Amino acid sequence: MIPLIVGCALFMQMLDATVVATALPAMALDFGATAVHMNVTITAYLLATAVFVPISGWAADRFGAQRVFLAAIALFTLSSVACAAAQDIPQLVAARLVQGTAGAMMVPVGRIILLRRIPKGELLKAMAFLTLPALLGPVLGPPVGGFLVTYASWHWIFLINIPVGVLGMALVLRYIPRDLPDGRPRLDTIGFMLSGIALAALLTSLEAIGHRSLGVGPTVGLVALGLACGALYVRHARHVPYPIIDLSLLRTQTFAVSVLGGNLCRFAVGASPFLLAILLQVGFGLSAFSAGMITFTSAAGAMLMKLVATPIVRRFGFRPVLTVNALITAVSIAACALFRADTPIWIMVSVLLVGGFFRSLQFTAINALTYADLDAAQMSRASSFAAMAQQMGISLGVACAATTLNLSMSLRGGVEADRIDVIWGFVVTSLFVAASALSFRRLSRRAGSQLHARAR
Repeated sequence: MIPLIVGCALFMQMLDATVVATALPAMALDFGATAVHMNVTITAYLLATAVFVPISGWAADRFGAQRVFLAAIALFTLSSVACAAAQDIPQLVAARLVQGTAGAMMVPVGRIILLRRIPKGELLKAMAFLTLPALLGPVLGPPVGGFLVTYASWHWIFLINIPVGVLGMALVLRYIPRDLPDGRPRLDTIGFMLSGIALAALLTSLEAIGHRSLGVGPTVGLVALGLACGALYVRHARHVPYPIIDLSLLRTQTFAVSVLGGNLCRFAVGASPFLLAILLQVGFGLSAFSAGMITFTSAAGAMLMKLVATPIVRRFGFRPVLTVNALITAVSIAACALFRADTPIWIMVSVLLVGGFFRSLQFTAINALTYADLDAAQMSRASSFAAMAQQMGISLGVACAATTLNLSMSLRGGVEADRIDVIWGFVVTSLFVAASALSFRRLSRRAGSQLHARAR
């Protein structure tokens, strides 16, 4: 039941992410903004998640993983109601920040609960099973979100989180016992402040570059502040026993490669839904429901891969699978740049289906390899570190896509995104994903071999 319960939380988060991307053009009309500008609602969520994820491991150790997990699901559900009630963009962004804070605790702590109870020999299989409920979010998100936006209103894309959240809380109370560890380390307050300022400044500067919302001086100042606080944190982390982000984990090759290469792959997770929503709805003039019915096939392909991901990795090994599959995934993303208004639907669906299929294999292998060579005492810190890195990768993907779109629009003198702008977004995203293959080639041939063995 544990992978299923944690997957319930992942389902709610992934459902929310996919329906928001689908609803951006409709929300833009309601708030009197452009669809590209409305990506601030996605960035705000990812920003809050990246800032607060580092304390998720400490909170699980300090207050008990079950208690934190339950509270996070409750806060995520309530903040979804606040998003639906927002009357303008600032209110919506504020509600999304709270929702991101809850998500920062919900998913990493749920993963901690899983890692503490699953033997290493079953970790690869458990990770594949864990993501099955989570993949239902992207499968159902585009068509359900498109249907609600087209035939009701965008407010319902947040209200559908309520029944899922209530079910998740009931399952946690029924099946996951409370745990209050004896060791309660003190919060690394200075480290939390330094890392939070660094992440917030860097992500905000990327958002400002993408929308040209700040002048050159303030933007450069934010970048300098982020880099300075990041450097101070690295120095600080070397002299405290329990740093909020444990950089010593990067000495483990499988963890370091999974974080670096995995982040480059996750550019696609942030950029692709955003770019597809702009291309299909703004570029091709499709309704939100029609666009959602096309894009959901990517998640359907991901679900099909879950049935064969474990045998594939066990047969060929982590290094060749991750290296070759990164290039296949990059090609599938670049292929989306070839879509035209007169492209047959079956071709678009086929490309998205294949892309989702191989992208799912990539993340199943990465998620399992991340924890392959770590012991039980490192799991809380590793989970929060990996979750923070994942959110950074997704955030950078959204920011990179928005920046590319705006740069292309500026060069051609346009005020609204066009197909040619989205093409450049797909091309740049595919190049980042392809670059991850260089990272995966650094793995040893026996990397993650202990995960191939079946549990005794």
